[in-house]
Amino acid sequence: MRDSILSFAGARYLWVSLVLVIASAVAYLWHDPIGVPNGGTWLGYTLGTIAATLILWLMAFGIRKRRYGNRLGSMLGWASAHVYLGTALIVITFLHTGFQVGLNIHTLALLLMLLVIASGLFGLFTYLRYPALMTRNRDNTTRQAMLDEIVELDQQALSLADAVDPKIHGAVLRSNERIRIGGSAWRLLRPREDTDSAIDQVRAYLEQRDAEQRSDGNTRDMPTMFAMVDFLSSHAADSKNEALRKLMDVLARKKTVTTRLSRDLQLQALMEVWLYVHVPLSFALLGALIAHVVSVFFYW
Repeated sequence: MRDSILSFAGARYLWVSLVLVIASAVAYLWHDPIGVPNGGTWLGYTLGTIAATLILWLMAFGIRKRRYGNRLGSMLGWASAHVYLGTALIVITFLHTGFQVGLNIHTLALLLMLLVIASGLFGLFTYLRYPALMTRNRDNTTRQAMLDEIVELDQQALSLADAVDPKIHGAVLRSNERIRIGGSAWRLLRPREDTDSAIDQVRAYLEQRDAEQRSDGNTRDMPTMFAMVDFLSSHAADSKNEALRKLMDVLARKKTVTTRLSRDLQLQALMEVWLYVHVPLSFALLGALIAHVVSVFFYW
């Protein structure tokens, strides 16, 4: 079975983190400081040093990701350690503070650390959850294949619209031009396409033609696409109706493929957008950590 981030090397870093957390908790319970436990005792300094070292090491993961030739451990191993040791940092830091918090730079550093870890856990969730959703959504095809199919469907739709009516051609052309797929991560979260408007225009045109071709007053209105297909089938000899039927099929297929492609890009964006929060918060934490250390050693 192939290792994942959580199961790497038999969950090695889970056990490392548990040992570190248990050892810290035992030391905290054994420690008998004068007054209440706090970060200013020898244990507080020890746990604080461990926590600060872990923070610096966890931030080094970003550097390691960009050094592809580095042989100091595998990327998967680094990622696994990043997750487990980052989570262990919560317990170690609270033990370091002796659960003493207030409105100061020290609590700010603690709050930023919790936000960084929370955003990291969301990132872990996306990497564990979304790849499987992307595979299901693609339905045994590729992103490039979907893009190529959309281009081909656009051309087919315009060709068919030419055989119908200039207004329908204009509606299909505007629909093609309004599609916006791709760009930044934020834009991928809100893709734009306008196939529905073209389908609505074709539907209205169909209803108008139906009204013109009724031979008696007993013909029912056709509010659904299925009813339109039945109508068109009964008038197959009409070349314009045949083009309309094919156009509706093409637009419906384009809507399906475009929706699938948009969902694929949205899932990818969700796998990336959390970094826009995680990375800035990490550097804010580094600044607060430096301020915390400086204030401890120079003002206490």
